[in-house]
Amino acid sequence: MVDGLVNPNFTLSHQGIIGLGKVYYNLIEPTIVEHALARKEGQLGIGGALLVSTGKFTGRSPKDKHIVKTASTTETIWWENNAEMSEVGFSSLYEDMIEHMQGKDYFVQDLFAGADPTNRLDVRVITELAWHSLFIRHLLRRPDDDEVKDFTADWTILNCPTFLADPIRHNCNSETVIALNFERKIILIGGTEYAGENKKSVFSLLNYLLPEKGVMPMHCSANHSPGNPIDTAIFFGLSGTGKTTLSADPSRILIGDDEHGWSDRGTFNFEGGCYAKTINLSADAEPEIFATTSKFSTIIENMVYDPDTKKLDFDDDSLTANMRCAYPLEYISNASSNAMGGHPKNIIMLTCDSFGVLPPIAQLTPAQAMYHFLSGFTAKVAGTERGITEPQPTFSTCFGAPFMPRRPEVYGDLLRNKIAKHGATCWLVNTGWTGGAYGQGSRMPISATRTLLRAALDGTLSNGDFRSDENFGFNVPVTVPGVADLLLDPRRTWEDKEAYDKQSTKLVAMFVENFKKYMPHIDDDIRAIALK
Repeated sequence: MVDGLVNPNFTLSHQGIIGLGKVYYNLIEPTIVEHALARKEGQLGIGGALLVSTGKFTGRSPKDKHIVKTASTTETIWWENNAEMSEVGFSSLYEDMIEHMQGKDYFVQDLFAGADPTNRLDVRVITELAWHSLFIRHLLRRPDDDEVKDFTADWTILNCPTFLADPIRHNCNSETVIALNFERKIILIGGTEYAGENKKSVFSLLNYLLPEKGVMPMHCSANHSPGNPIDTAIFFGLSGTGKTTLSADPSRILIGDDEHGWSDRGTFNFEGGCYAKTINLSADAEPEIFATTSKFSTIIENMVYDPDTKKLDFDDDSLTANMRCAYPLEYISNASSNAMGGHPKNIIMLTCDSFGVLPPIAQLTPAQAMYHFLSGFTAKVAGTERGITEPQPTFSTCFGAPFMPRRPEVYGDLLRNKIAKHGATCWLVNTGWTGGAYGQGSRMPISATRTLLRAALDGTLSNGDFRSDENFGFNVPVTVPGVADLLLDPRRTWEDKEAYDKQSTKLVAMFVENFKKYMPHIDDDIRAIALK
């Protein structure tokens, strides 16, 4: 018997949300799982994991994300990167979504976005699907009982996958819609069951609000050495570059795997859980993450499994290459108890180079770090966004352009000022291809990447010998114990050296062309790097 029913009117009526069916308020994990199973939203897997499918959308829909253009956002939003929605369109969308919700059952979670109490956001998430309620309960931070009693939402998210938008009436691009209204403090999501839209809409929200407080929002993972939060490292990167995998180092304390802030107090996680890719996941290579896939209430998303035994197939990407698991941070044994760290001592920028040109690691000057941060070069990996079926080279500024409401220079200036104030060693790490481009070479060995990172984080790498890269001018180590010297020089890994030279020339030209749009907005030292 599932319970948890409360009267919705005293909590939601002030937002115009009335006339709903049963509303379940702040249910805990076992009860949500019971609801999801009773509603046939998924199946119970090994260890009590919840096996679900997101339907036709197995990745984000970035072209369907909109920001409402109001007096307060006209001059502050990076409109070249963010689709606008009119206030009239949003009002119609909101009214129609509320009408669609009439008489239907919904699930409410009151949660925190941000581990730092001075910079957190109180978010109420109302979902049509029970398992979405479980997902966001994992991914945001859970208040204790006393905090729930006194909870007042700063923002509200309404997520109705069965609601289909009208592009003309609602001033949007398709039947799928994600709309942020900074004046009304509401986010509407419709037409997609992909749960990642919930967490990324909150990330976009924080990316807009926190810079006004001098806090740097970052699309990164973070960890620190045991017993020493001052030795914090952050890992910038888009999905598929290794943020989750590389930060979950058993020899270090995990702060978080995807979204963080950098305030005057240090680093803090926005989230309370992890959303890890599971394609080719193995107990040998990633034991901590692998173990979560058979823990109670972990959400297993879009994975093929045996219908009788419920055994997961980590190598079958026939549903999507973007198969994932969502679990609370405490499922990782070496996770931080407060999800906070010091000012970053090392900053790692992860790139997945499908051209096979970039070295596995390079040390960056502060100006070079800003150049590569603004460039945000990587490859979109299969499945992360709708329509991506193989790696596609892209420049995603700040390593997170889809989630950046403000102009890139806002985030670049924040990062540069914090590096100058607190000091940090910056590294570029390529987790992409070596020995050839995608289709010819192979992915960088994860064991080599981990060895290089450990040498960077413990300081031994900085004391070694370096060469200047002929393409980008950054310093590349010549030799590192435990890593083949050949791997450190990409050109040597290619059998066809002339083909490598053509690829490197092509990649450099792409960097130059992409960076032209930043030239009027940057300082002379960064401009000098761009002109080399």
